[in-house]
Amino acid sequence: MRRPPSLALPVERLSREQAAAELAWLAAEIARHDRLYYQLARPEISDAEYDALRARNTAIETRFPDLVRPDSPSSRIGAPPVEAFGKVRHAVPMLTLDNAYSDGEVAEFVARIRRFLGMAADAPLDFVAEPKIDGLSCSLRYEDGLLVRGATRGDGFEGEDVTANVRTIRDIPQRLLVEDPPRLLEVRGEVYMERADFEALNARRAEAGEPLFANPRNAAAGSLRQLDSRITASRRLRFLPHGWGEADPPIRGSYFDFLRGLERLGFRTEPLVTRCRDVQELVAYQHRLEARRFALAYDIDGVVDKVDRIDLQERLGLVGRAPRWAIAHKFPAQQATTRIRAIAVQVGRTVAMTPVAELEPVTVGGVVVGRATLHNEDYIAERDIRVGDTVTVERAGDVIPQVVGVVLEQRPPASAPFRFPDRCPVCGAVAVREPGEAIWRCTGGLVCPAQVEARLEHLVSRAAFDIEGLGKKQIPQLHAAGLIREPADLFTLPRDPGRLARLAALEGWGKKKIDNLLAAIEARRRLPLDRVLYGLGVRFVGEVTAKLLARHYHDWPRFRAAMDRLVAGDPATREDLLAIDGIGPVVVDSLAEFFAEPHNRAAADRLAAELTILPVEAPRATTSPLAGKTVVFTGTLTHMTRAEAKARAEALGAKVAGSVSRATDLVVAGAEAGSKLDRARELGVEVIDEARWLELVGGA
Repeated sequence: MRRPPSLALPVERLSREQAAAELAWLAAEIARHDRLYYQLARPEISDAEYDALRARNTAIETRFPDLVRPDSPSSRIGAPPVEAFGKVRHAVPMLTLDNAYSDGEVAEFVARIRRFLGMAADAPLDFVAEPKIDGLSCSLRYEDGLLVRGATRGDGFEGEDVTANVRTIRDIPQRLLVEDPPRLLEVRGEVYMERADFEALNARRAEAGEPLFANPRNAAAGSLRQLDSRITASRRLRFLPHGWGEADPPIRGSYFDFLRGLERLGFRTEPLVTRCRDVQELVAYQHRLEARRFALAYDIDGVVDKVDRIDLQERLGLVGRAPRWAIAHKFPAQQATTRIRAIAVQVGRTVAMTPVAELEPVTVGGVVVGRATLHNEDYIAERDIRVGDTVTVERAGDVIPQVVGVVLEQRPPASAPFRFPDRCPVCGAVAVREPGEAIWRCTGGLVCPAQVEARLEHLVSRAAFDIEGLGKKQIPQLHAAGLIREPADLFTLPRDPGRLARLAALEGWGKKKIDNLLAAIEARRRLPLDRVLYGLGVRFVGEVTAKLLARHYHDWPRFRAAMDRLVAGDPATREDLLAIDGIGPVVVDSLAEFFAEPHNRAAADRLAAELTILPVEAPRATTSPLAGKTVVFTGTLTHMTRAEAKARAEALGAKVAGSVSRATDLVVAGAEAGSKLDRARELGVEVIDEARWLELVGGA
């Protein structure tokens, strides 16, 4: 952009037209110098010259406040506080990644991709490997080249609007640095803090008597989620891109080239990203990075391996909430040695009794650990873990602390083997261990306070109802005070003056906190069926299974009626459930067990009465000829693998079943089809061959 001649004039003599032109030039020029200084380390002007540009921009904005631009350099210093973050629904979900903890798991990941795509072992298949930065995922939306919104990942489907905060991050361009920007581009990446900046921040907080952050990731997350963006601006956050969401025009070609293209748009990209041609190169890259991880300026906890070709990524699609085409190859867990002070037994929402080691606090991988899981009775017995033992502790996946071994030569002489309790430590009910299981379970049901609290904690968790202001600290407090006994109590609380008065009398519950809680509860009265099903806490019904059930039954009345039929022993309902691809007898039995309990049925119905449960439609492409149909594949397909055919059907809105029943709409029969084809003919279900199937999916 040409330097405006009006720069020679005092600000007070500028016309509106001259001021607008100067602000446009200043925004672009200051952004260019920010990139030269912060990203490329190649400044072209002195600090005084740079400060003069910013001072003129501020002076013009002060005189013409209505001309302040969305990409104004002044947004880098933050804005006044807001009351709360708004919610942002991600048009394209922000996915999680599956993890690999060994070289062998990476080899299986590559082999799995080849099987899915029907590729020979020697067919070319390129990958991109990049450091897995330990930060906070963030999405940046650009429209016609202008940054219009920044959002956190949240639960992957809905995040928080942190636009004012991301504008303060110098690595993030306010405007894409090209003349013809894409109409829409959503850049996704990681917000993080370098170790030197983290240490400087903690030093300032220590001097001010403020609590310290545990690690750079926590510091970055806390800084990005400040209601006062001026605080965010005072902390040096960084951003590195690693993907995209919505894009118009669509992203094509290779992922590696996409990253290089982001550099032309004004983004700083990771120089350690590299292409790899096979498993050996992927593994070698991870080992090289592990050897130098602590020499890097920022924390990483592994490497992300991605298929490079974007068309192959699209064919591979998703499994649950993770892409088939990417995996996080984590570094081996970091370890430390400490002593076990005591062994406690916790009771979870699935009635499992889990032993936990109470430790002398020790730092493992930069985090102070005071408790570690011991998994189950057999795990303790096999390792002969005792109170008083000196043990090795590691953080599995750099997250979950666990005891992995005993230093026998340091064992106290008077130690005794640990005996697992045969009664629940919370309610005193009999504990049982079923044959073939390693877990002891409390028989106290919902009368056990630990189970009630754990189930409520699960209900309000991020992947379920995601109610802000409620968690492991608040749920036990409210339960002990008699304010919530079951899920429905959360939603009747706002209209119960007596309970609200008792809540206000509890320690830490002022008016603003209560108002925020009530607003969070009201915001969750409308939820999709899958999140409600997951929130119920039925054993073996995780997020993926809840989605399968929701897509199959569509809405709450149909699901609830089916559960009554299942409990009554209806064989057709059981057959219908088992026909859902991905659901087996264990899940079906668990559903029957849950809904056979009268108190569970009543609690679920009372909760449903307080909610608007939104139907779950087919995931996308609902106008396709397969939308809403139940499809079964049988026999051998020659043009695509069975796995790819199933994924393609689901992407077009179909439900894929594993067996043929009266609910089946279509059977795709390949070569050497067997009993499923016979069953389809017996029931009069429509059968098509592979050629007709390819016509259907090709035209959709």
